[in-house]
Amino acid sequence: MSPLWVFGISIAFSLITWGIVVARHLWPDLRHLPRADALRPLLLLHAFRFVGLSFLVPGVVSVDLPAAWARPAAYGDLNAAVLALLALAALKSRLELPMVWLFNVWGSADLLYAFYQGNRVGLEPGQLGATFYILTILVPLLLITHVLIFRLLLQGEPMVARHQRSRS
Repeated sequence: MSPLWVFGISIAFSLITWGIVVARHLWPDLRHLPRADALRPLLLLHAFRFVGLSFLVPGVVSVDLPAAWARPAAYGDLNAAVLALLALAALKSRLELPMVWLFNVWGSADLLYAFYQGNRVGLEPGQLGATFYILTILVPLLLITHVLIFRLLLQGEPMVARHQRSRS
């Protein structure tokens, strides 16, 4: 089986598996929380996106990894991690919505751009070295949680949270 097929199958299985985990074990608890409380663990997860800097470390990745892919992927992830932390700090303030929207649009676009750019530069899975697992394990989870964050932003406060806030 070609490395490209292994890469694609790994991403597909990860998307399916993380989708099941999130749908059965995460979303049922998050959907009833006040929005800021539901966003907190999702933003904390994205704060770990600094690991994308490993795309710049020779020996972790192949010396053949195209810089045209590695640099935007690494710094895009670092920016996403910083934005996640800023959004986390802005929770329950007047900046909550703009910061979470900014983070989520940037973070989603960054991941989608990395896939597009990888295809454009002819990225080969073997060039990723140890970072192969970032793209096959972590990125699918990040994509799914971006969808959850968009859903939380678009649904507004859950009825339970609005009711609790009006009683206090």
